[in-house]
Amino acid sequence: MALTRRRLTANLVATLPSVATAFAAPRSDPKADRAAAAALRQLIAGNQAARLLNEKAVAVLIFPKIVKVGFLLGGAYGEGVLLQGDKTLGYYNSAAASYGLQAGVQWFGYALFFMKDDALKYLDSSQGFEIGLGPSVVVVDQGMAKKFSSTTLTQEVYAFIFGQNGLMAGLGIEGSKITKI
Repeated sequence: MALTRRRLTANLVATLPSVATAFAAPRSDPKADRAAAAALRQLIAGNQAARLLNEKAVAVLIFPKIVKVGFLLGGAYGEGVLLQGDKTLGYYNSAAASYGLQAGVQWFGYALFFMKDDALKYLDSSQGFEIGLGPSVVVVDQGMAKKFSSTTLTQEVYAFIFGQNGLMAGLGIEGSKITKI
């Protein structure tokens, strides 16, 4: 049964980029640029670990708002901006599918801090950056954030989830894929 759930999740994730392309943002989007810059400023203002990572990162991919909806089957979608300093390098979408005991609606933002050029190159060279494949991604939680220093930065990509709102309850299997728009 677990294998069937994994296959279902993998199939859902594989079809999401084609569906997401229909909602793709234009090549230049000043509104998205402003939203991403504001979300990043808010994140680094309130989180010392994020501030340290931002100073050292090669680039930051920030999704100001991901919307997740689920009732047994679930999905999440949001659009983000890849920033290198004040310069926009590109636009991306994040699409996820999940299956399991879940119900509700939730929205949140997340940021991926790319610490090495190789990880950033993989983002653009892959047919979609899947969380769990390719470069290692470490999700920074409150406990880990307290232990950050310039010498503890050893991974290729660090992720922060922020601004959670709404209500989502349950357990599930989730796959997430990031694709260039």
